[in-house]
Amino acid sequence: MDSERILVVLCILVITLLFCSRSVLAGDIVHEDDIAPKKPGCENSFVLVKVHTLIDNVEGKEFVGVGARFGTTMASKEKHANHSKLVLSDPPDCCSPPKNKLTGEVILVHRGNCTFTTKANIAETAGASAILIVNYKKELYKMVCEANETDLQIQIPAVMLPQDAGSILEDSLNGNSSVAVQLYSPQRPLVDIAEVFLWLMAVGTILCASYWSAWSARGAAIEQDKLLKDASDDYLNMEDTSATGVVDINTTSAVLFVVIASCFLVMLYKLMSYAFVELLVVLFCIGGVEGLQTCLVALLSRWFKRAGESFIKVPFFGAVSHLTLAVSPFCIAFAVIWAVFRRVSFAWIGQDILGIALIVTVLQIVRVPNLKVGTVLLSCAFLYDIFWVFVSKSFFSESVMIVVARGDNSGEDGIPMLLKIPRMFDPWGGYSIIGFGDILLPGLIIAFTLRYDWLSKKSLRAGYFLWAMMAYGLGLLITYVALNLMDGHGQPALLYIVPFTLGTLLTLAKQRGDLDILWGRGEPERICPHIHLQPSQRESI
Repeated sequence: MDSERILVVLCILVITLLFCSRSVLAGDIVHEDDIAPKKPGCENSFVLVKVHTLIDNVEGKEFVGVGARFGTTMASKEKHANHSKLVLSDPPDCCSPPKNKLTGEVILVHRGNCTFTTKANIAETAGASAILIVNYKKELYKMVCEANETDLQIQIPAVMLPQDAGSILEDSLNGNSSVAVQLYSPQRPLVDIAEVFLWLMAVGTILCASYWSAWSARGAAIEQDKLLKDASDDYLNMEDTSATGVVDINTTSAVLFVVIASCFLVMLYKLMSYAFVELLVVLFCIGGVEGLQTCLVALLSRWFKRAGESFIKVPFFGAVSHLTLAVSPFCIAFAVIWAVFRRVSFAWIGQDILGIALIVTVLQIVRVPNLKVGTVLLSCAFLYDIFWVFVSKSFFSESVMIVVARGDNSGEDGIPMLLKIPRMFDPWGGYSIIGFGDILLPGLIIAFTLRYDWLSKKSLRAGYFLWAMMAYGLGLLITYVALNLMDGHGQPALLYIVPFTLGTLLTLAKQRGDLDILWGRGEPERICPHIHLQPSQRESI
């Protein structure tokens, strides 16, 4: 049973590495606008714009666009925005004067080959009240002015829409439907309460998992001391074996995790489809069932100790406790119900429960034996996150991590390997999210610090766990600040978490003189009860 559990959890661990980045799932805004500085007539701030639709006087879908750096600004409240008729441009790209006569309508145009300001000037001259420019990709492109442009006194709003939104509007117009749109740009709160709860959820998950891991390690150490005290010489000469059901990562496997995750990420990017996302959902459910079952059995065994210690042999699974058999149907049913109804508005609750249980279980089974392995693992994940979020744009023309996390070409709203909470006071709605890897990978080294503190009998303040937790919490907080400052850009959380966490531990260990022990052994040296030391030797120890 333990080998099957370890195999499943290790597979899930590799998959969580795919999605370390905390990224915006819809309407990412892309453009290196630092090469197009502001100037008179082209100095608007980039804002998200709501495009509310009425189709044949019936309320339709609401789309999200981004306002241009040029043109007039839009109302910030819905009640101050007017409904205007929407028409298609002829020619579609509006690079030349449209053939249809306009009297205050909003014109829908394709991106085409001419500049954005050229389209806006032509639309304004033709009598349009606003222009909606449809991008040829799902992303929202920041519309800026060219360096040599001078005709920038544009007096109508210009908004970029993603390709899918433009296609829906164009299909409605081609179907002879009457379409009206309302454009407004409500202000987003600087901090939403959902981000506070998500921060508490991430920190709390690592806190609980670390204490569980340290409690198990201390119990195993006490048991080992008892065995050593009464052990024979033959037992002492046996090779050391690790605790049952626990896997210690080494430096080779730490590097391989990242390499394998990169290969899977590229494969998903190239072959992303509905079937691939469904496969991820199945894997997530398997891991979630195992995690939820492990957590429930550990909790319930306090009250049902006899059921937890009596076993029955089950084909393929081996010896399984009666308590595990009792809770397994509930865990399986919970995961299946979530998978079936995962698109409903409250499905995030089930996803978070399964996700937290999975993370806690992984942190019990997979352990970092010393600071050296933890440093290699987090450093590789740090480079992995940066490369696939930022550097991959140079090789693939878009951020591979964000495209895969968003679930492009899959028909699904992103992937399940993340925790999320709906933004409660944000007029734009959506979710605040964090990838499993942003909790699990730092959690491995934080759990290691608490195990070390307990085994070496250090107080909370004199140990390393408290400072590691504070560094992680601060790094995650900085991630949210960066995300809000860079509105619309996916942010790799490990970019901020790893330097804070690793930097704090390495600096503190060096200052206290514990770096050699933490880096190598990873645990305090214990005296074997069979070794009788001379008084001088005891003093040196």
